[in-house]
Amino acid sequence: MKDNKQLVSVVVPLLNEEDGVSLLKEKLLRLQDLLAHELTFEMELIFVDDGSHDRTIEKVREQFAVTDIPFIVAKHSANQGVGAAFRTGFDHCRGTLICTIDADCSYSPEGLCRLLTAMNATGDDIAVASPYHPLGRVEGVATWRLALSRCCSQLYRWLSPLRLYTYTSIFRAYRAEVVGTVSFRANGFVSAAEILVNAGRHGYTVVEVPMVLRARTAGRSKMKILRTIASHLQMLGGLIMPAPATSAATVEFSQEPPAGSLAGAQVSSKTKTAA
Repeated sequence: MKDNKQLVSVVVPLLNEEDGVSLLKEKLLRLQDLLAHELTFEMELIFVDDGSHDRTIEKVREQFAVTDIPFIVAKHSANQGVGAAFRTGFDHCRGTLICTIDADCSYSPEGLCRLLTAMNATGDDIAVASPYHPLGRVEGVATWRLALSRCCSQLYRWLSPLRLYTYTSIFRAYRAEVVGTVSFRANGFVSAAEILVNAGRHGYTVVEVPMVLRARTAGRSKMKILRTIASHLQMLGGLIMPAPATSAATVEFSQEPPAGSLAGAQVSSKTKTAA
């Protein structure tokens, strides 16, 4: 790492995204420039292909091989879900700050600079993009997806240890110490909410950054609607009727934390908003 710059690891789950790789490359090159010149960070990319059947992996290797961004491509032989992709990606991260983004650029990757700036300014452990914050907004997103996401976020706001406007966004930044502390079991999109809820139980802090969520311009959503709804309902039910105390005992790791724990996020019931 040059000049002792802080390394930022960016995890990018992929599933049949060949049509959007060129746009993703353009946005990530812009992010690299912003991180290097405005925040003095270096960046590495961890692409996790979650069982694509198209040329996603080939396109990623072709497009990013001609850049100077360090990257790796991890591959699942079959589709396991975005939560599983996070666990795989976290295992390969070397940075002191770890970010997760959507491959479809529904949040502009350059927005990671705002998340990292907010974390530095507040000292919080997790920064979350928040389109449902009063200062955030949504553009062009399908009505069903918007309704599902807003409804789930509101229910989590009522029931979880944190009081956030947005629980379902995967566009986030974490301190690396946290990924080894907060475990999560979900493989699908509900993992986004599970990470925050479990982080809140550990006493970690979160800053919400109002941001714009836009409809994807290439490919199609990979969300399995009925499965995602069922998973959210199951998790919300667990918040209403928690498991017996014996299942929530503190676990100490003698060496390395188990694969799939979350990087560096201490989250408490205290939350903040960054402009």
